[in-house]
Amino acid sequence: MQPVMSAEEMRRFLQDEFPQVMGPDGGFFVEAVEDGAIVMKLAAAERHLRPGGTVSGPTLFTLADVSAYVAILAHIGPVALAVTTNMSINFLLKPPPGTLVATAKILKLGKRLAVVEVAIAGDGDGTTVCHAVATYSIPPSSPGA
Repeated sequence: MQPVMSAEEMRRFLQDEFPQVMGPDGGFFVEAVEDGAIVMKLAAAERHLRPGGTVSGPTLFTLADVSAYVAILAHIGPVALAVTTNMSINFLLKPPPGTLVATAKILKLGKRLAVVEVAIAGDGDGTTVCHAVATYSIPPSSPGA
């Protein structure tokens, strides 16, 4: 499965269309676009932490969701209105503050639905701290399709 957008093209698209995540204060970064997959990073800052000093569940969910979105768009092109229809997430370990790495792999890419698996790990040791599976709805490419 060949990507149609590069990591740099994805970064520009997201900065324009999704600035709340990709803007200067978002902390999210598209690291790589590969065949059927992408890698994103999040520099988890103080605002991403919950009491006890661990990265919050909503932050991990957002990273998984955005990573699935980026994986799909990198392979179908800039379809801003692709939306999450379902997401299942398992929090496996408490991630410490610092950089998190999300690897999103496309399991199915159809005309109307895509399914993506996301594993999130700490940048230092690579231990998976969170696992998610997301289903996205892809809008029709033309009216009546």
